[in-house]
Amino acid sequence: MTRRLALDHITVPDAGPVALVELAAATGCAGIGLFLHPMEVLPLMPAFELIGSAPARRELRAALRDRGVTLDLAYPFTLASRTELAGLLPTLDCAAELEAEAINVLVYDRDPARRADHFAGLCDLARARGLNVAVEFFPASQVPSLAAAIDLVAPVDRPGEVGINVDLLHLMRSHTTLAQLAAAPAGTVLYAQVADGPIAAPSDPAGEARGARRLVGDGVFDVAGFVAALPSDCPISVEIPRDALVGQEPALTRAKAAVASLRRALGEG
Repeated sequence: MTRRLALDHITVPDAGPVALVELAAATGCAGIGLFLHPMEVLPLMPAFELIGSAPARRELRAALRDRGVTLDLAYPFTLASRTELAGLLPTLDCAAELEAEAINVLVYDRDPARRADHFAGLCDLARARGLNVAVEFFPASQVPSLAAAIDLVAPVDRPGEVGINVDLLHLMRSHTTLAQLAAAPAGTVLYAQVADGPIAAPSDPAGEARGARRLVGDGVFDVAGFVAALPSDCPISVEIPRDALVGQEPALTRAKAAVASLRRALGEG
């Protein structure tokens, strides 16, 4: 079975939104994972404006339509101690106008009660806009593992609508097994992201995650086993940033190499 793939923005962080759509189409990806605004932690990302620019949103919607690409996952949605849900409304509205399938949520709030309350509130706001919600767990956050992510989404009780984005790098760094992933409750795993890497985390795990991942086959992760452990209809995003090559290789070359490496691992290349 040929898996439906998406191209994640940080695989080609130097691409603007329309360029990302074009790169996805050129590499045979049916979807994208898109940052709705640039972030300081991703300094290679060019300046662009979507949330406050109706013309830019119209241009992007036209590009998505013309290229036959969908917005699978919209970033960034962060729940921290000082987050006010009202402040996320413009970004939610932008995601909805672009017909995103889901929003990606990172959670840093240390207060358990507030964390659960704000997450449930965000899920309600997303539902009102036709958006699914995917929590991305990783060790440095307040949702450090698959088990913690399941604990966060379970009380909301909306399988298939509110669930988890499983990044293989974070799965490995949180010492979660593929058997645990395969045993996740039905409707919990909504999205997945793939990259390869070494067995041991480097001295700068945040830097690895943001910009120094490996092509599939250049590391030791069981990528084929990971994909097999996912639900059969789970969208898979190619998230392989290699920032050291930005400026040395064109974005299309890097995107093609990333997508092709996953296809080969799945026996499709």
